[in-house]
Amino acid sequence: MTVLGGLWVLPCMTAIGFYGLAMAAAARFSASKGPADRTFHPPVTVFKPVCGVEPDTYECLASFCRQDYPVYQVIVGVHHAADPGVAVVERLRCDFPSADLHLVISAAVIGANPKVSNLANMAPAARYPLWLVSDSDIQAPADYLRRLVQPMRDPRVGAVTSVCRMRTTGWVSALEALRISTDFNAGVLVARQLERGMRFAFGSAILIHRRAFEAAGGFSGLADYLADDFHVGRMLAAAGYRVELSPCVVEHAPVSGGFIGLLRRQLRWFRGVRVSRPWGYAGLVFTFGIPMSLLGLWATRGAPLAWAVAAVVWTARGTMAYMVGARGSGDPAVSRWWWLIPLQDLLGAALWGLGFLGNTVEWRGQRFRVSPEGKLVPIPAQAARL
Repeated sequence: MTVLGGLWVLPCMTAIGFYGLAMAAAARFSASKGPADRTFHPPVTVFKPVCGVEPDTYECLASFCRQDYPVYQVIVGVHHAADPGVAVVERLRCDFPSADLHLVISAAVIGANPKVSNLANMAPAARYPLWLVSDSDIQAPADYLRRLVQPMRDPRVGAVTSVCRMRTTGWVSALEALRISTDFNAGVLVARQLERGMRFAFGSAILIHRRAFEAAGGFSGLADYLADDFHVGRMLAAAGYRVELSPCVVEHAPVSGGFIGLLRRQLRWFRGVRVSRPWGYAGLVFTFGIPMSLLGLWATRGAPLAWAVAAVVWTARGTMAYMVGARGSGDPAVSRWWWLIPLQDLLGAALWGLGFLGNTVEWRGQRFRVSPEGKLVPIPAQAARL
């Protein structure tokens, strides 16, 4: 009983503390939201790397053609002329004739990460000193650029990034939406608070100073990393620049692939975090309140203390999900699919454990080995089958 108690009581208590920190951080994050200064609008180049299309690709890209912003350009990059994304760009050109929209087609490769190679191929076409790198499955409100650029008034800021929420089409996408809004975003807010700033960024949106980014290593410095977005923030922070979190939340389109696809994406994410922030990854065990409370109920055969701890954990977890996900991220999935939070937490704990057990990931149909430094090493197709 003593040994088993040590295995579940401490993680339950630390999880409650984590939930409290996340709620406090979410309250401060929400309080930082306000109107943008419309007199500050430096020109921006938006990078949109595309590889194939999803049902929402057009709307996601179109949202960046509808920005209420004086001067900006949008560059869409693909590796091959046969990519269906080319047809989407042609449609956008017809629907938004006044948009400064460019298409770059290049198969040039600078490293193992295909997305970074795509971005590097787009860079020569960029005309403006501020670059916004944003995944193709991100949809933004019309005032997004106006709000995102605000921290750039301070020359010490090297990057501004955004958290996201995901639209849901069913229970599988709801699991992923809950992980993003009530788990991942909570961890971001807590890390930002404890570290007194940010040293990482997210692929949903990263606004960077071109000169600072290139001086810190540029795309060539990211070419082989799995978590390229994380390393953008790390590079700029290491160079002495601040990384700011914008209060504007963008929307992530649902991703196809079903439950198996979800498992592969999340396992890739967990292994990316493990090699990027190893101590932070190990510390995630102290945030798994629901799984640990269930372990306590099983270990003690339903002792009153275990039920009392479980009641506090589940209440704190639910309250935190509402504060961070529903209020902080504005995610309607939290109100609709809240009953899936225990399943999401159990799934997350299981994938966290699996993240320790291997070093391979699958991305866009190709398998890679992840080095201890977080770099991708392609696995030949023949070797992958063995």
